[in-house]
Amino acid sequence: MMPHIGIVACSAEGAALCYHTICVEGGEMVGGHGHPEVSMHTPNLAEYIACLERGDMAGVGALMLASAHKLAGMGADFLICPDNTIHQALPHVLPNSPLPWLHIAEVVAEAAVARGCKRLAVTGT
Repeated sequence: MMPHIGIVACSAEGAALCYHTICVEGGEMVGGHGHPEVSMHTPNLAEYIACLERGDMAGVGALMLASAHKLAGMGADFLICPDNTIHQALPHVLPNSPLPWLHIAEVVAEAAVARGCKRLAVTGT
């Protein structure tokens, strides 16, 4: 049984790319038109921007946690946040999260080590 993935979205661009990637790669992994069930939640981007502009990572974390709780209520098994910038708030999120998170930096680091990479360049905001 495939997991139900919850996307904690901030930017439309990151969320759309994450959703598309899950659907395309899921189909490649299981064949045909199959892919995991996906649910997504995002508050108004202006709420994230206001927190970011004042350096309020606890506020960013509160927005992320609100999404996490909604996605848990929708039946998600784990959460992904496809936006690099708000990952800085994960220390405020993880201790109170109702679900585990797939941390994109950790996944990239694991893949780099597995491939023998010594130096990486990461782009993002």
